[in-house]
Amino acid sequence: MKHQGLDHFAIAVPSTEDALKIWRDRLGFPVVCSEVVNGGAIRLTHLDLGNTHLQLVEPLSPDHPLHAWLAQNGPGLHHFCFKVADVGISHAELLAAGLASAAPAPHQGTQGKRALFLSKGATQNVQVEITGA
Repeated sequence: MKHQGLDHFAIAVPSTEDALKIWRDRLGFPVVCSEVVNGGAIRLTHLDLGNTHLQLVEPLSPDHPLHAWLAQNGPGLHHFCFKVADVGISHAELLAAGLASAAPAPHQGTQGKRALFLSKGATQNVQVEITGA
């Protein structure tokens, strides 16, 4: 997989507003965008860190799997994400390399980008995402 650098790293949070009090208000990172995606299931808020983005990930639907993750781990680092030119092509390459599974299919990321999580078992339990066209 040819990547184009780091797109973002993500922090799972129970409340975007509470997280913004730290990252925006106290540390001064400006908000780039905030949107609700995947049929209202999740809010993604990007802050500009200069060379990459910090993404705040808040589950909104009551049955979203991030609620269980937050209950077990608390707010904190959830994943990091590489930029790629084409998620579909990269997915095929990652499948061939044993780093991705056929399911799930790419999902909607920020600002209409497609995104895909790699298999955690193939990355020593590190959650890695790719995003791009």
